[in-house]
Amino acid sequence: MLGAWCKTRTESSKGTASVWGEAGRASLRWLIQRQGPGWTQDFKRHKKYGPVFTVYLGPWRRVVVLVGREAVQEALRGQAEAFSGRGLVATLNGTFDGVFFSNGERWRQLRKFTTLALRDLGMGKREGEELIQAEARCLVEALRRTKGWPFDPSLLLAQATSNIICSLVFRLRFPYDDEEFQALVRAASGIVVGVSSPWAQVRGWDPSLSKAPRQVCTVAAFATQQIQRHQRSLDTSGPARDIVDAFLLKMAKEKQDPNTEFTDKNLLMTVIYLLFAGTVTVSTTIRYTLLLLLKYPQVQERVQAELTRELGPGQAPSLGDRARLPYTDAVLHEAQRLLALVPMGVPRTLVKTTRFRGYTLPQGTEVFPLLGSILHDPEVFKQPEEFNPGRFLDADGKFKKHEAFLPFSLGKRVCLGEGLARTELFLLFTAILQPAVSGLFNIPPAFQLQFRPR
Repeated sequence: MLGAWCKTRTESSKGTASVWGEAGRASLRWLIQRQGPGWTQDFKRHKKYGPVFTVYLGPWRRVVVLVGREAVQEALRGQAEAFSGRGLVATLNGTFDGVFFSNGERWRQLRKFTTLALRDLGMGKREGEELIQAEARCLVEALRRTKGWPFDPSLLLAQATSNIICSLVFRLRFPYDDEEFQALVRAASGIVVGVSSPWAQVRGWDPSLSKAPRQVCTVAAFATQQIQRHQRSLDTSGPARDIVDAFLLKMAKEKQDPNTEFTDKNLLMTVIYLLFAGTVTVSTTIRYTLLLLLKYPQVQERVQAELTRELGPGQAPSLGDRARLPYTDAVLHEAQRLLALVPMGVPRTLVKTTRFRGYTLPQGTEVFPLLGSILHDPEVFKQPEEFNPGRFLDADGKFKKHEAFLPFSLGKRVCLGEGLARTELFLLFTAILQPAVSGLFNIPPAFQLQFRPR
């Protein structure tokens, strides 16, 4: 592995010059650092070589790296169409080939369909909010049943968020003690661990060496079972009950079109992606936010005081309450910033040859927009390694938006579930924080907390 030929260099329009790192180790070290707090080194390279440089991941992959808010925004927003292609995540390539990893006309059609289907099912409307509030009540009741004993909240949190996406995709909600459902949630979480390890990143140097995590099979089997159930019960004359129904109806409508993108394979790939993303992203963020509150009890006390003052004891929060809860909203934003859930960003590719900051980047060039370099940029967020919700409050204590807050990326490939994720984060977090949280065991990635109703 270490003997693989690799080097890094920066290119200019006038030629090529060598840059940081020792051949054979620099790219490996860079990948490993992206799994932890390695942003300081990126900013040093940014200062020395500029915000655009090339990394060679073995002899097979050359990627262009974008560091800092200005470069990333100029590329993904300023030249959104050119940078709209999806790059390679070798361990997942071919698994999420539906709405997530596809390109061209397939991507455009599947993204438009999924966005409209979510909207038709109530996302962004009162029906979607009520769905999340109902799941929040189930989650809080499950937390109460722990009766103050320390426990790892990872599974329960992931089950709550998974139930929300299952309700939208399958019109099903599963009890938390359902063993098949638990297996699905654990598999989705296992995929995250599998693709995020340094070894998985190194295997990505050569796609032929990479294979999907074994947990993908569990998620795929679950998705296949539910799709088959829908095929047997589909009412072609009625409205769609959920996303699978909507996709099957679209397939029936376009079955005579030889170029249709609405196929059995694309349905399965899209469902697998929605299950995976809908299960792990929000639950991971909430889990990290709870951990921060355990570390900073004064922040927890202030959040709960604001909830009690503005909502009253026991009142279920709604999206309409967000404006009255500026500190709570600031805590959620600061937790997302500090976590930087997808620090390297999901790779992009150029759909056409593009001139960018004095460089000519050929069509097909792979681009890593480092979202973490924005969220942890010391020139944008002073002392970025510190947890400071005040960054998102103005002098009057009102919530203040920040243009560098980009955890969901931007441009044409911005996370299609951003609205759903934001709603889930706010409603689930505030529902949990109505009672008290205290007690810490086992530093991440695993920790335990005590849930004590007030």
